[in-house]
Amino acid sequence: MSTPEPLPPSIYAESARPAADTPPLDGSRRVSVAIVGGGFTGLSTALHLAEQSVDVTVLEAHEPGWGASGRNGGQVNPGLKHDPDEIEAHFGKDLGRRMIDMSWNAPNVLFDLVKRYQIQCEARQTGTLRAAYTPAAAQSIQTSYEQGAKRDMPVELLDRARMQEATGTDRYTCALLDRRGGHVNPLGYARGLAQAAVQAGARVHGATKVERVSRQGGHWIIETGSGTVTAEKIVFATNGYTDGLWPGLKRTIVPVYSGIVATEPIPEEIARKILPIRSSLYELGQVTVYYRLDEQNRLLIGGRCRQRPVSSPDEMKFLIRYALRLWPQLRPFKFTHGWNGQIAVTTDHYPHIHEPAEGALVCLGYNGRGVAMSTAMAARRPR
Repeated sequence: MSTPEPLPPSIYAESARPAADTPPLDGSRRVSVAIVGGGFTGLSTALHLAEQSVDVTVLEAHEPGWGASGRNGGQVNPGLKHDPDEIEAHFGKDLGRRMIDMSWNAPNVLFDLVKRYQIQCEARQTGTLRAAYTPAAAQSIQTSYEQGAKRDMPVELLDRARMQEATGTDRYTCALLDRRGGHVNPLGYARGLAQAAVQAGARVHGATKVERVSRQGGHWIIETGSGTVTAEKIVFATNGYTDGLWPGLKRTIVPVYSGIVATEPIPEEIARKILPIRSSLYELGQVTVYYRLDEQNRLLIGGRCRQRPVSSPDEMKFLIRYALRLWPQLRPFKFTHGWNGQIAVTTDHYPHIHEPAEGALVCLGYNGRGVAMSTAMAARRPR
């Protein structure tokens, strides 16, 4: 039996609510639905199924939230990479409209869950800023705003002066503010989802790596080092940590490391000048940079990094240099933490849902927008 890796060091590992009780699988069990992967997708699926009295079990190789779900920037962003008009052109008016409604309103699903289950995860629905500093990015922002506004979305276009007020830097020419967005402590949110799922009747097993999956007699047989689960249906929710468990699945995504550095807590008077409205922000550019302030007034700033695990801010000095370029007043403060994790990118930049066999579903590939989208993917919606 393989030994699970400990939770990587991060601000979240130090500050998140305690982990839920998710003991390893021990023995054999029959269930209606088995879920492989204990990140946001798997846990939200388990919670929503358990709410409908479905017998569901989650099998996670480490602890719930161990992967990118517990290491990401904590940004709860609305929408997909593509603009609404482009989505409707790709998928048609009907399906396109439903995809737009679901993805742009995904943050509301998350914040409603947080409120309903009283999940302690530093949740703030203070909006998402999509910011531009090049002419091409500014034009993209303008297009996104126009398409959102004509669909009555709660979006606002901020010019250079308002962006300087909102961010304390003159870097940006404009931004799109979508007030549905916000941010959370993602590990706290994952642990809260696990607790909610267990309380709703789901079984969630950490330290339980799935080693083999097979189809026998109309059922799925899921073998682990500590027991076997027989299920009518199976859901694969492994995202950026997808391995060879299902043949060919790993090749449908590109696992990309994204890293974050964090400061020590900074004084409130400085925090108010950096992000007074406490929104989350991500930049449009060849290399996306994103940042926010947490409840302790730490600046968390992230982006693409070395394509291997890192555990120190010294290994991502380019992010520190960029933060000091934006806000020179941060020079007296120490960057105390640095970590990373793998997200899943797809070639078309859409999330992928596969049905590779009868009774099997796969959901992965959120392209950096997984906090809200992975939660909403599992939510039951009227047809």
